[in-house]
Formats: sequence, structure tokens, C-alpha cells
Amino acid sequence: MPEQAKAEVPTDMQTMPLGLYVHVPFCASTCDFCAFYQKQPTADDVARFLAGIEREAALIPWTRSPNTVFWGGGTPGLLAPRHLGLLAESIRRRTEHVGRGRLTPPLAGRSSASAGSATPPYIAVREWTVEMAPASVTEARLAVLREAGVTRISMGVQSFRPELLDALGRQHTAEQVYRAYERVRAAGFASVNLDLMFALPGQSADEWASDVREAVALAPDHISTYCLTFEEDTKLWLKLSQGRVKLDPEHEARLYESTWAQLAAAGYAQYEVSNFARPGHACRHNLNTWRMEEWVGLGPSAASQFGGQRGANVADLDRWVDGLSRGERMTEDRVSLTPALLAEDALIFGLRMNSGVDVAHWRRRAPDAPWPVIEDTLATLRAGGLLLREGDTVRLTNRGRLIADSIGTEIMAAFEPVEETA
Repeated sequence: MPEQAKAEVPTDMQTMPLGLYVHVPFCASTCDFCAFYQKQPTADDVARFLAGIEREAALIPWTRSPNTVFWGGGTPGLLAPRHLGLLAESIRRRTEHVGRGRLTPPLAGRSSASAGSATPPYIAVREWTVEMAPASVTEARLAVLREAGVTRISMGVQSFRPELLDALGRQHTAEQVYRAYERVRAAGFASVNLDLMFALPGQSADEWASDVREAVALAPDHISTYCLTFEEDTKLWLKLSQGRVKLDPEHEARLYESTWAQLAAAGYAQYEVSNFARPGHACRHNLNTWRMEEWVGLGPSAASQFGGQRGANVADLDRWVDGLSRGERMTEDRVSLTPALLAEDALIFGLRMNSGVDVAHWRRRAPDAPWPVIEDTLATLRAGGLLLREGDTVRLTNRGRLIADSIGTEIMAAFEPVEETA
């Protein structure tokens, strides 16, 4: 048995955010744009995956319970209802009663009172997200997830137009989106997110605006809008390299700006470059990640930032399972998390959030970072109209959000050590 159940947990650590990410690597087919690790499932693969999650969770030196859980992929919703239930139970069994926490939230018939008055206070999971593809949404799967305590369903819609879905290699129709959404709402989940994608090959501004209107008409609690990116080793990357599709940054910028205006008018507040939510429905798990808190990743290719280390599991189901059979987590590219590295990433990712970053907080946490150079970089961005500064808080302007990735590169350069010349 792991020793974590016996560990004394400092009081201040008990309330620190901790996320739990589970990568479910199964997909029925690979979308043209997707670079995430995935494979078509077999019965044996699913059984080995579920057993592997159980083994890997047992190897984690848990110090407290997660307060957010996120199942991504791949397509977690591709698992059969029975397997979804087994995965949920595996996670709960390994993390219940860690420190003063419990994983099981008081949902789906589980109230805090039912835990018994003798049970010590616990931190319930405040958000449990599962990604689903419209074609995999069934009443049976939703019932299992709801009973497990899942609070948030994130559905990958991408577009409502059949020709654009076909161009992406997506395996669903608009009719399936509508039917799936009705089922999710009927099941009673607290939050529903729809993922959309813009700057698709051949997509006009009017077509994108129409997709946004279709999404808004369904009245989800959260909408994510992602600009199509061309990742290496994808079918879209091949088309780009062959000249069959082309990049148009100016067109992308126009679509970005029109999206912000359209969703703001519909009552969705932007809280990150690509994410919009009604009050109370921002994704807590992602906020935890962007703020450089801690999270544990389980499953092949899942990344972790926990216990002073960062790394990602090997993106190979067979190697991941083989390592776990020997009692080893197959984590690659481990990096020790220095205060300066955390400060660097907190600025890069934090500036993507509308709330911005508290520079003074990170100066205190990372006093050895090259702050004179960093401050000069921030001042240059401010002078260029890309950044606003209010006291110790810095945030990007709308112009800055359009080139957030480039600004991240400038922040990285500011943290690089200066080479001394002879």
C-alpha cells in the first residue's frame, strides 16, 4: 500500500488547488488537425488502460485531494458506460480520504450529510469535466457520469457546417450536435461547454459568425473558440506543406475580434484568449493550470506539475503499461520547478487571461529571476500598446491578445540567462 495515506498534510497545503488530469487515448478516428496521442481502442487496450490508471494512481504520493478533475483525450466519451464507471471508481478509490479531503463531491445523490457526522471536514471536487464528441453522447454514458459526480461536459463541436466538418475529418453531423446537447442538458450537468474552431480552410467570416450564432442559440454555459493550428505530423500540416491550404494571419485576427464582440453581446465574458463563460462557469481546472498551481496527470502522454517536478508520461500505451507493471511511472523530460521557471510560465500563461498577472506576487516568490530585464520587456510591451499595467497587475490589451503567442516568446527571452562575454 502507498504511504501517502499516512502522511501528515500541512494545514496551508490542504487548501492549495490541485488538479487531476486523466488522458484517455482512444478515438474512433484521427481528426486532420489533432496532434494529441490517441489510438483506436480494442477490448484489450481498454482493459490495460483501466488497470494502468489504477496502478499509476497508487504510485502518486498524494498529499491532498484534487479539487478539479478533467478527463481529456482522445475521446473519453468513447468508453462504454461500464468502463466509464470503472474509471471513475478507480480515481475515487485512490484519492478518497487523502489528508482531510475526499474526491467524491456531494452530487448525484451523495450529500455531505450522507457521509456521516463523524466524517471530518473535506474539500469536495468543485469541478469534474469530461470531454465528449457529439457522436458518443448517449443517455447511458451520461447517466454513469452524472452518478459519478461529473459536473461539466465539454463537447467538441468545431463547426455546424458539414463541409467544414468534413475538411477537419470530424465524424459527426450538426444534427448529432443538437441531439447530444439536448441529452446533456436533460441529464442535469451543472455546466456545459461547446468547443468551436475558426480559420478553417475555406471558412468565410460570415460562416464563422453563423457558427457562433448557432452555438449561442443553444445557450451553453461556456464557449471555447480556438484558432486552427497546424501541428506537425498531422494531415493538415501535410496539406499546408503541399500548398493545399494557406495561412492568413490578417483573416485570423479579424475572426478573433469579431468573436469577442459577438460573444460579449450574447452575455459571455472573455476570461482567457480562447475562453468565454457566463458568470460562475469559467473552467476552474484550466485556471489552476494557467496560474501555475499543481496538477497530477494520469495516462499515456499526460503531463504533471506536482511535488516540485514537471514532466509528461510517455505517449505510448504499451510502454506506459509495461513501466507500470514494474512499478514505474513512465514520465519523460522531468524538470525541476525552480521559482524562476514558475514565474516565467505564470507570466506567459497568465497574460493570456483577462485578469492578468500580479507581478509583485511573483517577484516575492522568485527573487532571483532577472527582474530588471523582465520589467524592461513589460515596459516595451506597454509602450507598444500591447500591455496595460495597473499597479502590480499586468494584462494584455486587445491588440496584445491577438499576438499572445509572440508576446509569450518575448517573455521567455527575458528570462533567459545573459551570457557573460570574456
